[in-house]
Amino acid sequence: MTKLLIVEDDEAFATTLCRRLAKHGLQVEHASNSTDALLMTRKHLPDAVLLDMHLDGDSGLNLITPIRNVLPDARIVLLTGYASIATAVDAIKLGADDYLAKPADVATILTAIGMTKSTKVGSDNTSEPLSAEQAEWEHLQQVLKINEGNISAAARQLSMHRRTLQRKLKKRPSNH
Repeated sequence: MTKLLIVEDDEAFATTLCRRLAKHGLQVEHASNSTDALLMTRKHLPDAVLLDMHLDGDSGLNLITPIRNVLPDARIVLLTGYASIATAVDAIKLGADDYLAKPADVATILTAIGMTKSTKVGSDNTSEPLSAEQAEWEHLQQVLKINEGNISAAARQLSMHRRTLQRKLKKRPSNH
């Protein structure tokens, strides 16, 4: 049975995620802060770690290297509600295997942790890996949809200037 450690400080989200992933045959453990995450990494030696980017005053990026040192062969996936190309690049450079924008569905998470075929279905229904640019564009679309198309509200939620968001939305990345 594949062991998964979820490092997430939002208890309600973590509980839901644990329950849903356990239904797919995973042995799921949960840590809500950096200290518990490192202790549970050493104690349980998970096969995969789903790591939140923002952990109650700390950055999940700071955990990638110590987790990778303990678990050199584990899949480490950074999950964030504030996706950006810069943090995706930082995460990969530090040793993360994948980078997902919230909200990520169970199928996407299972793919990222290596439980299913390693391709994702893009918005045009072709099976290709998503680039960081495509993932960011998809995330921007999701946030815009949540805000009912209100560019200003979406920009505030994403902590970016409205014109920056408009420019990014116009530059839809190609699927190649």
